[in-house]
Amino acid sequence: MSKIAIVTDSTSDMPENLVDKYNITVVPLSVNFSSGESYLNDGKEITNKQFYEKLKNAKKLPTSAQPTPADFLNTYKKLIENGYETIISIHISEKMSGTLDSALTAKKELPDKDIEVIDSKNVHMPCGIIVLRAAQMAEEGKSKQEILEKVFEMMDKVRTLFIPRTLEYLQKGGRIGRAKGLVASLLEIKPILTIESGEISQFKTTRRWNQAKNELINSMKNMVKNPEKLTVIVSHSEASEEADKLEERIKEEFNPKEILRAEIGVIVGTHVGPGTINATFYEE
Repeated sequence: MSKIAIVTDSTSDMPENLVDKYNITVVPLSVNFSSGESYLNDGKEITNKQFYEKLKNAKKLPTSAQPTPADFLNTYKKLIENGYETIISIHISEKMSGTLDSALTAKKELPDKDIEVIDSKNVHMPCGIIVLRAAQMAEEGKSKQEILEKVFEMMDKVRTLFIPRTLEYLQKGGRIGRAKGLVASLLEIKPILTIESGEISQFKTTRRWNQAKNELINSMKNMVKNPEKLTVIVSHSEASEEADKLEERIKEEFNPKEILRAEIGVIVGTHVGPGTINATFYEE
């Protein structure tokens, strides 16, 4: 039986307990403030709480930097040295970051090794839930082919809806993608956003925060067919109370098979800003 390693990058925002439980390898990006401070997004150099405090006070939006090919090459070599025969490396959409290119460049340096590099066409927990399922299957002893089939199936089925408190950060960071019609003059609206074809897209537009939360639940009702097979991940950026309320509503409305919690981390948080809530869901 082939020993399979699952690799991702820090934009998947995998909770540390799940990373440890399922032996997931996370290659970190870094965040750079205009003041000259740079932090590796490894959960150690800067915590999410510390980051959002700095973000609120920053005069200029910080930038993020992808891992280098050397970062991935070192990661892959270490896993191979530790006895892994196959590596499945699942990453943020290539439309949002050059991280995938770095991973592909590293793969070319190891042409005789069994390494699969996959564009999840997602970010945050829409990528993370795919990584999690792949890691669970690897722990269960599933084959490479079985894991890859599940990964590509999930890429078509995972859904995400998120509500930013403001579009300011998405607009400044140039990550507004197909939601670019939401111009500065409309920043008072409360849109529900999603990810389509690897980039941020407008899902629905509302005028008030509470209306947006109701519409998120109503939209999930229209999309979910089998609640008993439903896994949901509720996440937030410095909005734990709002996330608690969202989690309770999802439990009441759907009674899902599984509901998990996560935080929107440093890199994704640079672009969505504090106050964002998100629901990522998938029917097995």
